[in-house]
Amino acid sequence: MMTEQTSDRANSRCGFVAIVGAPNVGKSTLINQIVGAKVSIVSPKVQTTRSRFRGLAVHDQSQLVFVDTPGIFSPRRQLDRSMVSAAWQGANDADIITLLVDSVKGIDEETAHIIKTLQEREKRAVAVLNKIDLVDKSKLLELARQLEGTKIMSEIFMISAVKGDGVEKLVEYLAQTVPKGPWLYPDDEIADTPLMLWAAEITREQLYLQLHQELPYAATVDTESYLEKEDGSLAFNQVIYVERQGHKGIVLGKGGSRIKSIGEAARRELEKLFDRRVHLMLFVKVSKNWAEDPDHYRNRDLDPKA
Repeated sequence: MMTEQTSDRANSRCGFVAIVGAPNVGKSTLINQIVGAKVSIVSPKVQTTRSRFRGLAVHDQSQLVFVDTPGIFSPRRQLDRSMVSAAWQGANDADIITLLVDSVKGIDEETAHIIKTLQEREKRAVAVLNKIDLVDKSKLLELARQLEGTKIMSEIFMISAVKGDGVEKLVEYLAQTVPKGPWLYPDDEIADTPLMLWAAEITREQLYLQLHQELPYAATVDTESYLEKEDGSLAFNQVIYVERQGHKGIVLGKGGSRIKSIGEAARRELEKLFDRRVHLMLFVKVSKNWAEDPDHYRNRDLDPKA
């Protein structure tokens, strides 16, 4: 999706584009599709993204800084409240707000709440109907009519983030709309995410993918240290925190088979991501209150008091 850097910077543009929406509408998938690499984790579970990840893409003379925000939902615990606060902060700070809507679910309660909040804050947004390959045209047209009726949508696009259909037109519009100004990042960068956090998120994705319903949101991953070795390879030491002793057994698996599988899959993803050999050491620790630990919030750019 990225194009080569243009030598003429006189007409350069650069801006932040916040992708907001209800959980599991495809925000991370869309950003990964645009950037052309995995900069945010993807899983079938809702509320996967816990932090604001910045993916970088270049189109003609424009640099687009995509902010993948946590899904906006009704918070029940402190971590939930911090995630929702981070999502709205990302929207408030952005040059363009993009509201991603799941075309299958339509304008459900969570999406309607987001629209209402945008209206109350007098914010305009670009509406993007995702998963258009899964619904018929009549439903898409009705959804577009409903979004147009909100009076806050500057444009409406229809895409399939998984297949890439319609994404190029969306990127072209965003590239032409972000403010004029110098680029904020080197043109060969694809993300503004600390390496240690990025690596932890890749492992957390494997927890979600491999454990499914066995460990619903009761775990997190922290990268305690990493080292670049003399041969150029990277070595990561990570801790998987779970809330109960029983959860530890689930992560480890019989004879350590599950954690071995998680580690191997995460290592392969990290090697593709960093284009070099990766060594990954995983440990599992029980921490009943990891979700209330201020360090856990700060490491993910979340406010523990939000």
